[in-house]
Amino acid sequence: MEGNSTAGSFSPSQQFSVADLVVIVTYFSLNLAVGIWSSCRVNRNTVSGYFLAGRDMAWWPIGASLFASSEGSGLFIGLAGTGAAGGIAVTGFEWNVRNLCHPLLQIVTMPEYLQRRFGGERIRMYLSGLSLLLSIFTKISTDLYSGALFVQVCLGWDLYLSTVLMLLVTGLYTIAGGLAAVIYTDALQTVIMVLGAIMLAVRAFDAIGGYSNLEEAYLKAVPSKIVPNTTCHLPRADAMHLFRDPISGDLPWTGMTFGLSIMATWYWCTDQVIVQRSLSARNLSHAKAGSILASYLKMLPLFVIIMPGMISRVLFPDAVACVDPEECTHVCGAAVGCSNIAYPKLVVELMPSGLRGLMIAVMMAALMSSLTSIFNSCSTLFTMDIWRRMRPGASERELLLVGRVMTVLLVALSVVWIPILQSSSGGQLYIYIQAVTSYLAPPVTAVFILAVFWPRANEQGAFWGLMAGLALGLARMGLELAHPTPHCGVPDRRPWLLADLHYLHFAALLCATTGAVVVGGSLMTPPPPSERLQNHTWWSLSLEPPQHHMDDTSRRCLNGECVLGVPSTGVSPALYLYAPSLQHGCPVPQFPLGLLSLQSLSVCARLLPSYTTESPFWTRVCSINAIVLLCINIFCYAYFA
Repeated sequence: MEGNSTAGSFSPSQQFSVADLVVIVTYFSLNLAVGIWSSCRVNRNTVSGYFLAGRDMAWWPIGASLFASSEGSGLFIGLAGTGAAGGIAVTGFEWNVRNLCHPLLQIVTMPEYLQRRFGGERIRMYLSGLSLLLSIFTKISTDLYSGALFVQVCLGWDLYLSTVLMLLVTGLYTIAGGLAAVIYTDALQTVIMVLGAIMLAVRAFDAIGGYSNLEEAYLKAVPSKIVPNTTCHLPRADAMHLFRDPISGDLPWTGMTFGLSIMATWYWCTDQVIVQRSLSARNLSHAKAGSILASYLKMLPLFVIIMPGMISRVLFPDAVACVDPEECTHVCGAAVGCSNIAYPKLVVELMPSGLRGLMIAVMMAALMSSLTSIFNSCSTLFTMDIWRRMRPGASERELLLVGRVMTVLLVALSVVWIPILQSSSGGQLYIYIQAVTSYLAPPVTAVFILAVFWPRANEQGAFWGLMAGLALGLARMGLELAHPTPHCGVPDRRPWLLADLHYLHFAALLCATTGAVVVGGSLMTPPPPSERLQNHTWWSLSLEPPQHHMDDTSRRCLNGECVLGVPSTGVSPALYLYAPSLQHGCPVPQFPLGLLSLQSLSVCARLLPSYTTESPFWTRVCSINAIVLLCINIFCYAYFA
């Protein structure tokens, strides 16, 4: 094993061969072909076609896209880095999947659901804005940074030059193709990611003599240059355990059980990137099957990303496990640590020519999958929940143009944020992502759960609960930015709220506090009208078409009484496309709305039950697979606990 390698000990450009270049060019050509083909399958000049892929997606591309979107380059880099720094406990973030949370296929965004549930505009506008901020802070910027870091380590290119080049590649077909291009290219990239990651994992385990030697070798992976009188250079003794001490653990089991469950519920049930894929399904069975496929795939990262990250520390402790600030700055440009280079370092040192190019393609695939998904979902949120409210008479052409322009603005803001995240959370990218999420997402989880399961919750309680949660979350986030994690050997003088209250514990407390405010506010104000609850809570679901919606247009469409053109309320004709009955088997995705007859709309409205009713056979198949998946999950938790 090499004990003195550093990121500066090799010349990336010399190792980048013609075979690598051929593989990368072949990959991008295939990716472009799939993107063009998939874009032509739906009409991208309609809101439904562009933002929801015509709502005609099968289960397998949905499942692949869910996995690829949640496993972007930020997680490849971040999971491997956190695995190198602390062991396998971070696996809990991958296995805590709440991916069967979308029984309603009648919406475009989750803020739209909460508006229908509670009424009013302010909750929907706030949640859309919050989702955009979370995308900038925890998704786009982290994926850009991690992808650029990978290219920098592998090819020796400048970090920001790499960022710009990747943006050009990912932005072009996202802006042009819409969700259909994103989902089908995600399916291709999932295959490439899984195969490439498995190849690298096999070579990594072979380099240390197999899985049986991992724990012993990891505990000996100490850098040669340490900070005297400290222990931060030592690997964690509990590196091979999922459940860790609730007080001294870096990922305490109490936080992983309660706090992480709250964050997972937010991500898998309310985050627009995930929800949008389930909403693009052609029916409920395909949405469920896609979720189950993604959940199966989420069992893989421990073995193909996290453990290889630990092996990278074993093979290259001076680079990956550096603790001296000067040494770390020399190795990776970040004084707080270099664990983020664990995965790209492994690729450069272990993979032969050709396969190295494949792994670069894998990382680019992960980056593109994540970024294109986020770009499309964020533009959907801004266009449908914010811009449409500001300009209710906006034409469909205007909505599509605004969605594409919004993508460009999000990218610009994310690039500005990169220097801040580079030195956050002790240099561990994945921990930074989860910490910021724990400050902002739990209030949304609390409101969502109460909206679905507690009919008494009303708009006033929900709004002020969100505001209280936001204030507390921003206070914690502000302290985090003002008092970053101290370097190795520097006394921790951060406020108690940071030093002694783990961010996962904070997430649980924040969710509970928000829920208390929602309950108290709702009980002190009038209950919501009964018509708002129909089909919008767990207790009021039915298979009948909803008879009332928040906007006059949807109500008329569902009753077969649509008036062609702009309604008296000033709502755009594009809103007709949100009637769920018009998304499946009806001619809306192929023709402008004005060409539809009243008779066509009436026929479409009567077809709604077929899209929410499941075949008994496929219901059993999904249920059996869900049980099998649960058993596998429980076994793995017990084995690595």
